[in-house]
Amino acid sequence: MTQAPDAGTTAAANAPATGPGFDPGFLGVECPLPAPGAGRSIRTLPYTHFSVLLDAERRLAAATGVNIDGRLLTDLARGDDWHLDPRVPADEQAGPELYARNDLDRGHLVRRRDPVWGTAAVAERANTDTFAYTNAAPQAAEFNQSKKLWNGLEDHVIAYAEANLLKLSVFTGPVFDASDPVYRGIRIPQRFWKVAAWFDTQRDGLAAAGFLLEQTAQLSGIDLESATSAQATAPDAVPPLGPFRTFQLPVTDIAHATDLAMPALVTADVYLPPLAAAGRRRVRLEHYGQVRL
Repeated sequence: MTQAPDAGTTAAANAPATGPGFDPGFLGVECPLPAPGAGRSIRTLPYTHFSVLLDAERRLAAATGVNIDGRLLTDLARGDDWHLDPRVPADEQAGPELYARNDLDRGHLVRRRDPVWGTAAVAERANTDTFAYTNAAPQAAEFNQSKKLWNGLEDHVIAYAEANLLKLSVFTGPVFDASDPVYRGIRIPQRFWKVAAWFDTQRDGLAAAGFLLEQTAQLSGIDLESATSAQATAPDAVPPLGPFRTFQLPVTDIAHATDLAMPALVTADVYLPPLAAAGRRRVRLEHYGQVRL
């Protein structure tokens, strides 16, 4: 069941203020946040220009949604002020202890620069908001070409949507699986998804494209079994994570894998019809020229 943030919680002085959150009408057509399946303990947390659906059991976001106005993006210094969200009990967030003394990245789910637009004050607040631990997920530290591709997908779609006023809504999250390895009490996701949506003047309506990032360890069965066994006996050992691989795939496959309802995005998918005609479910991406929009 979806829960609202606890009422009456006093925010710390340096904590992010509650922003208006994700706007489902930002693109001029309805494009709502994905909806979790029944029975899940989800907190909906609004920030500046984005929202996080926090899974209290997994202590990570099940999904995020951000509105991006490419005309008004502001270039601010990155900073590194990671912080817990005081609106949420600390034991429902994967905080600094998960990332201490290892090479795990605190991967932004909502990319830091995406909500940083508007007036100087609003952009600064959005920048700070993205450093809430509720917007982080553990990822392999290795920064290879596939991760660069993944991190630049919003820019690529913005460029494509330039004729449509440079507005995007982007949804991102991990694919939770019961087999995800446990590290310091947190199950580490090995796959992440992203759906970019925009208003397409040619379609006269919503268009969307879905992507998947895998960091599954590329090990033999024996090696993976040994690594998993070693990790089980050494709780502070980081689970084996592999190189990043980026795919484009149907949005309906993402919805099925995540138990998140996103019917507007499924209907607007620009990739599924040609993919189905070719008899392929997903394509590994090596460069932006392979992205179908």
